[in-house]
Amino acid sequence: MSTKKLIPCACLLLFSGASSAQSNVTLYGVFDDGLEYITNVKTSGKTGKQLYQLDATSGLQGSRWGLRGSEDLGGNLKAIFVLENGFDGNSGKLAQGGALFGRQAYVGLASGYGSVTVGRQYESVVDYVGIFGVSDQWASHRGAHPGDLDNLNNSFRANNAIKYASTNLHGLTFGGLYSFGGQPGQFSRNQVYSLGAAYSTDAFTFGTAFLNVRNPNASFFGGNPNGGGVTVNNVSAATNPVISGYSSAHTYQVIAAGGLYTIGGATIGATYSNTKFMGLGDMATSGPNALRYSGTATFNNAEVNFKYQFTPALLVGVAYDFTKGGSVSSALPTVNNDGVKYHQFALGADYNLSKRTDVYVVGIYQKASGVDSTGQQAVASITGVTAAAINHAALVRAGLRVKF
Repeated sequence: MSTKKLIPCACLLLFSGASSAQSNVTLYGVFDDGLEYITNVKTSGKTGKQLYQLDATSGLQGSRWGLRGSEDLGGNLKAIFVLENGFDGNSGKLAQGGALFGRQAYVGLASGYGSVTVGRQYESVVDYVGIFGVSDQWASHRGAHPGDLDNLNNSFRANNAIKYASTNLHGLTFGGLYSFGGQPGQFSRNQVYSLGAAYSTDAFTFGTAFLNVRNPNASFFGGNPNGGGVTVNNVSAATNPVISGYSSAHTYQVIAAGGLYTIGGATIGATYSNTKFMGLGDMATSGPNALRYSGTATFNNAEVNFKYQFTPALLVGVAYDFTKGGSVSSALPTVNNDGVKYHQFALGADYNLSKRTDVYVVGIYQKASGVDSTGQQAVASITGVTAAAINHAALVRAGLRVKF
């Protein structure tokens, strides 16, 4: 080949390499599997039995794989996208009700002013407060607040959502999300909106957020392909009597705050949430117990936690969580809910074998009292596990997590 022909080819390869260097796609994931021992699990005979099981969906992180990409558009602007799949590693099934990319699926633009994205996304309670709860640190999904009633552990996501997230402004971050209901002539039906902010220094981090969901049984709790309202995820009466009876609510609202303070190897944390199921008995929602309750059901939840990094590889943590549900007025004179209480304790340890692989053990104990959302005597309801036959239950999980 002549020199004249080689020069254009070399220039073409040069510009092609420069163009490809401005964009990237990353494959990433987590495989987290664990052996669990659970006491007092309710059976068909309504008696409590011990259960041993493998679980690959409720560990320190839900098992997943994803694609993350960006392209430099010039002028400090870039296009971004994330496609993230959740899966059950013990059966190979899709998680999140069978959605191919049920954890996240969004595309958008990012610049020095922040990012704007559209798709299936996390709302602000998850983004700005969830990080302070132990279920997002070392206690696994099983250590979430009873039934994950305040969504701090991200049991539910927002579809059809547009979201803004700021850049870090000297420790301050903030953002919000709006999900379109998609109902002709009914702009507010099925809508979701949330706002949040966080501030961080070297030793202290604080965050707060607000979430409002209209017709949550359809728009939020039933937001997966196989949703059908309360038959999906943790909102069925079998796995979540904490809130399943309130699925006829017209509005679901959460106000939450949390913080962490670090001193050397020790970190002290706390969260608080106020959760309301308002407008109970909304027939448009078509939830169970639609005629059982009217008015509003209110929950207050407080968690305090402590963890200590003994070595760069070993972390140990302990936490206490208290939930109180207020009384609910009834549409039927024979039914009355005077409130419920849940006390939950967690203890865990995590040991890093390498930068990508760790082993951990978590213990959870929960005790319930009062009347739950179904109008029955409250039983223990550790998140994601079939409700107990009696008012107390314990769970121990030993797991292995590999990141890639």
